[in-house]
Amino acid sequence: MRYIRPTSLTWWAGLLAVLTGIASITLPATGALGELSRLVALMAGTSDASPAGLIFLGLGLIGLRDRLERGFRGDR
Repeated sequence: MRYIRPTSLTWWAGLLAVLTGIASITLPATGALGELSRLVALMAGTSDASPAGLIFLGLGLIGLRDRLERGFRGDR
């Protein structure tokens, strides 16, 4: 489980991006969860980032953090 590092700020930024992308896909635009959907859209930058882009950004940040950590230790 080397990818789960809750003490890393980069890990949290990546997780937040992934969760924002998933929430953008799953939340309905109207109804009882409409306000929550608007909040997620505001966090995502409304039209600036697609949900898939946010998910890939988050996974990339998590992978990049792991790769940099292994590079400093000398692991391959």
